[in-house]
Amino acid sequence: MQTLLHPLVLTTFFPLVGVAALLLVRPGSARASRWIALLTALITFGLSLWVLAAFQRGSADLQMAVNLPWLTIAGVEIRFFMAVDGLSILMVLLTAFLVPLAVLSTWTAVQEKVRGFMIAFLLLETGMLGVFLAQDLVLFYVFWEFTLIPMYFLIGIWGGERRVYAAVKFFLYTMAGSVLMLLALLFIGWQAGTFSLPELVAARGIFAGAQIWLFLAFGLAFAIKVPMWPLHSWLPDAHVEAPTAGSVILAGVLLKMGAYGFLRFNLPLFPQATKLLAPWMAAIGVVGILYGALVAYRQKDMKKLVAYSSVSHLGFVVLGIFALNQESVAGSILQMVNHGLSTGALFLIVGYLYERLHTRQMSAFGGVWKAAPLLGSVSLVVALSSMGLPGLNGFIGEFTILAGAFNSALPAARWLAGAATIGVILAAVYLLHWFEKIFLGPALKDEVKDMKDLHWREGFIIAPMLVLIFWIGLYPQPFFDLINPTVSRLLGLLP
Repeated sequence: MQTLLHPLVLTTFFPLVGVAALLLVRPGSARASRWIALLTALITFGLSLWVLAAFQRGSADLQMAVNLPWLTIAGVEIRFFMAVDGLSILMVLLTAFLVPLAVLSTWTAVQEKVRGFMIAFLLLETGMLGVFLAQDLVLFYVFWEFTLIPMYFLIGIWGGERRVYAAVKFFLYTMAGSVLMLLALLFIGWQAGTFSLPELVAARGIFAGAQIWLFLAFGLAFAIKVPMWPLHSWLPDAHVEAPTAGSVILAGVLLKMGAYGFLRFNLPLFPQATKLLAPWMAAIGVVGILYGALVAYRQKDMKKLVAYSSVSHLGFVVLGIFALNQESVAGSILQMVNHGLSTGALFLIVGYLYERLHTRQMSAFGGVWKAAPLLGSVSLVVALSSMGLPGLNGFIGEFTILAGAFNSALPAARWLAGAATIGVILAAVYLLHWFEKIFLGPALKDEVKDMKDLHWREGFIIAPMLVLIFWIGLYPQPFFDLINPTVSRLLGLLP
């Protein structure tokens, strides 16, 4: 009973209480299903704040650990081991923060099989929280794979016209990388006699000879999830076909699982391979920045534009991780949060526009600002945030990454940082292009002239994101205070 009331266990598994309640609701009870899911998600967010309140700032150690025997396979014990540190605390908070907002966004957008949708959404939340808190490799893998199932159904059942194609593509891509990671973690566990991450870090010399192959096996799974170029092609299809709430969580949280995996596993377990392959990984990150930005500019579908912008923005995260210094890695972790807020808000705005005109084609809009000035103002702030305007959150993350990369030990570090800076310029180009097409100029359809402005519920959903966008942009130090001790510990494990 004491374990069930542990802060991390309660936070991770409380969404299942909502799932149990939803199973008792009649399938046609959409209103009850929505309120149960929203209440469950809000309580989970409250529990995550409890974890934050108990978290000791300034400490680099794992905190609030729960470590219990689970099962034994081939003589190796697998443990139910969860803990939190400066890397995972922000990911837990981001997940618990975005889920209730995403649930609230479905109030009018999801009208069919609402109970099933909410069950899948709460199951997905438990899986995502477990990924960020697991400290046993097998436990991590269970949560990692578990997230595929509810997301597959969210896209495949409640998505657009090509939803089945997009869902299968998402599932196959992620599963392909995960198989190699499974083989690698089994090899590591049986070599070291444990799957506990802290124990594996201490015993990493046992598998030092296979580090490069192990790095690549883990790295492929994480690179697909980020997604890094050229393993990104599943993402635009998944975003276009997913319902708005699914896109918010996919961009806001699920993509971060890949970057988190690099930091949590590849850096501490395979330090020599990390140092050796870091220039190549950073270069691929820069290619992703430029490629994603250029392709985003060419899109006519708003969702595809935002999807390719994710490829570009997460290229900055990859560059920062593999520049391997304090500034760049801390900037990458903060940028993971920033991207979740800015891109999540962009997907909400695209959803708002779609609900009004029932099209995502930019050619159908124009002049929206005149009809909906509040929606236009909010959209401008979010677009400026995503492109990295000083005073907003995107600038802090990208500037810290670029400064760290510029001063890193990477070969051609300054060239890489310079090329990545071009991506900042390109982001301004495609986001201002999007804003001009949608909100400025003459209305291209009569329906636009009569378009309703931001509804109070829509404003209520996006307002907390705007608060954090300004908070991080103007005063990011509390976030860096959480991040920096853990980053120092991770970098101290490198040769």
